[in-house]
Amino acid sequence: MTDSAEDTVTAFLAALEDLDVDRALSYAAPGIVYQNVPLPAARGIRAVGGQLRAMAKVGSGFEVRMHSIATKGTTVLTERTDVLKVGPVAAEFWVCGTFEVHEGRITLWRDYFDWPTFLFSWLRGAVRAVLRTPARRSS
Repeated sequence: MTDSAEDTVTAFLAALEDLDVDRALSYAAPGIVYQNVPLPAARGIRAVGGQLRAMAKVGSGFEVRMHSIATKGTTVLTERTDVLKVGPVAAEFWVCGTFEVHEGRITLWRDYFDWPTFLFSWLRGAVRAVLRTPARRSS
């Protein structure tokens, strides 16, 4: 395990960037709670693992661009841009996250982002993907 709460969170996010769900879950406590506000929370490592595996299966990539990270005791706050990729489409959107880390394991992961901006980022990503696709010639 890692030395600090901040190290645990950054290692967890790095594992997600690698689409390595098992490694990411190694930083999670058995009773972890994961929530994308305002959606309902996933509770327990099995439920959270199921959500992460589903996202990894559908997605073709994930990137975290960390803007700020602050730690006070067991709480780690992040400001970041997350990039979700599905095939040629990439959606970039601002995320603020709250993590609670106890005994080297994440017990709470709660992300906040603006849903209209999230949806618009998918639309923007789709348009960019179409514009990058070379025109097909008819025979």
